[in-house]
Formats: sequence, C-alpha cells, structure tokens
Amino acid sequence: MRSESKRSGAGAAQPRGRGASRNVKSRFDRFETVPLDDGDHAGFEDETESPPTSLTADNARTIIATNDSPDVPFTQSINSYRGCEHGCVYCFARPSHAYLDLSPGLDFETRILYKPNAPELLRQELAKASYRCSPLAMGTNTDPYQPAERRLRLTRSIIEVLSEHRHPVSIVTKSNLVTRDLDLLAPLARENLASVFFSITTLHPKLARTMEPRASTPRRRLEAMARVVGAGVPTGVLASPMIPGLNDSELESILEAAAAAGAGTAGYILLRLPHEVKILFTEWLERHYPTRAKKILNRLREMRGGDLNDPRFEARHTGEGNHAALLRRRFEIACRRLGLNLERSRLDCSRFRVPGRPGPQLRIFG
Repeated sequence: MRSESKRSGAGAAQPRGRGASRNVKSRFDRFETVPLDDGDHAGFEDETESPPTSLTADNARTIIATNDSPDVPFTQSINSYRGCEHGCVYCFARPSHAYLDLSPGLDFETRILYKPNAPELLRQELAKASYRCSPLAMGTNTDPYQPAERRLRLTRSIIEVLSEHRHPVSIVTKSNLVTRDLDLLAPLARENLASVFFSITTLHPKLARTMEPRASTPRRRLEAMARVVGAGVPTGVLASPMIPGLNDSELESILEAAAAAGAGTAGYILLRLPHEVKILFTEWLERHYPTRAKKILNRLREMRGGDLNDPRFEARHTGEGNHAALLRRRFEIACRRLGLNLERSRLDCSRFRVPGRPGPQLRIFG
C-alpha cells in the first residue's frame, strides 16, 4: 500500500521519520505559533530533516497508576516513559503531553521524558501495607520498548523487580525489542505471571512506515511474536486501531498472520481521536491520502455518533452503528475460524511476595 500523494497542502513539510508534521497547539495553550510562508521556499522538498530526539529525566513521585474504567482489563499500570518515539500519528496518548506544557504533535515523539527512579519507586509501592496485588499492565499509554529502552533499560529493570517478587505483568508493544527480555518473561510465564500482546495495525510495510514511522515493521513484530510464543509466554495480538476505509480491510489478514505466529488471543480497537489527535490525524490523511480523506473521516463519524471521537466507555473502543457492528461480526467470525480467544486465563496473583518479607504475601485484612 502506498501514499496517494506526497503533497496535499496539509501545512508544514513532513519531517522524515516522524508521524506528526508540526507542533499542533495544545488545548491548554493561550497562543499558537504559525510558520510564515514568505514565498522563498518554492521548489523545496516536501520532507524536511527530522528534529532530533531529546531524553529528559523525570524524577517521579509515584510509578503505579490506577484506574477503574469498566472497559479495560486491568486496574493498574506502569509507564516509565512519557512521550513515544515510535511516532504513531493516531496515538490516543498524544494529548497527555499537553499536561507537561508540551505539544501533542512533534514534541510527543521527539521530547521523551523517562523515570530513572522507576524501579526503586516500584519496590517501595509494592512494599506498602495498603498495596493489593493485581496484574500490572505495561504499554497502556506509551510503548515500554520504544527506542530509548535499548539504552536506558528501564522496562527491563521494572520486570526484574516484578520477577523478584513474583508479581504478574502484562505487556503491550509494537517493538521486537521485547524478545531481549525473554530470559525474564519466560520463567514468569511458567508460573502464569506474564503475558505479551503485540499491536499490529497493518501488514503493509509502506503504510506502517508512514503511520507509525519508528515502530518495528509488521514482519519483525510477527517474527518477535513467534519467538515469544516459542519461549512459552502467552501471546496475543491487538489489531488496532482499525481505521475505516484505510486498514479495516486487513482485519482478517492481521488475525491470520498472528494466529500463524502462535498468538492465542486477539482484540481490536476502533480508531480514537481525542483532543489534538483529531487535528494531527486529519492533517496526516490530507497529506498522504487526499482522495480518501473525506470518505474515511465521514465513515468514522458514522461510527462515532456524528463526531470524530466518542469518549464513552464501551463505545470508545468499538463504535456504534451498522459499520461498527459489521466490524465486530467480522472479528468474531475470524477469531472463531482461527481458534483465537478460546481460553482467557487470568494471571496468578497468589504468588506475590511482598518486598522485605519471606514467602507468600501475608495480609491481616482482604
């Protein structure tokens, strides 16, 4: 699959290897900087040099985030990075950068904050008398195996702490780097303490490179999936986001490829466009798929009650209306045909060892 056009009047030139083309104004900004075209740039390339990635230490006070959302399968999570260099243009986590007084656009994928004290904080929080063990999810906001992890190794350090205390963990990633940590994940999986999910949006390399420029290629994700499965770690696929008129026709193909690699479970999520992501994704569509942009956005509105985003629980993940119902039906039929989701075992919390205490956790209450 290829982009229809490299030039569509969608604003600033596209930086190489980045998903966003500019620093879109955040919802908290009072002012917006707009580049001035003085007419002296005629004939310039439509792509500019990529802005460099900067890493900034973020000495956090807490590391475990909790939620009570009824439509997500976890109650607590860890994100050791803020921002993500993978640069997925559709990423629903982009608006979180606005809380840092940064843009959800290029800033989100070039100005990465990391939490060097994450392992120490985790150990402290696990040791609290009030802590109740439930599976920790990683990769729910930004990818725990984004490029910075190769050097910083924060995700590995966190898994080492969880392994030491027999704490269950579930990981979602777009990176083959997860295979580096199979020496930790495989022993955890043997005790029903670990699972890994790969997010695969498309099987077309060109579309993937345009839409999620610094994530592992679809082929490498599938190869990594096979390695994780081969190590005995329960593995699943998330065919997400599904974008009507762009990649939704690939739903069955993605599930088939994942099943062939050994995945046992599957899920999908309809494209979500909260806050500034609406602007970024619309600009991206108009730049790369100008003849289809209007149809794609209109179909999404049909599935989102007339808007480009629907934040309501349940509906936010699957959408509503005839097209959304058809997508759900296709997913269910494919899973049944491929033998996916036949079993959904829960990770074991009974093995948790409280830091500083020998043996299984002992609680007076609960």
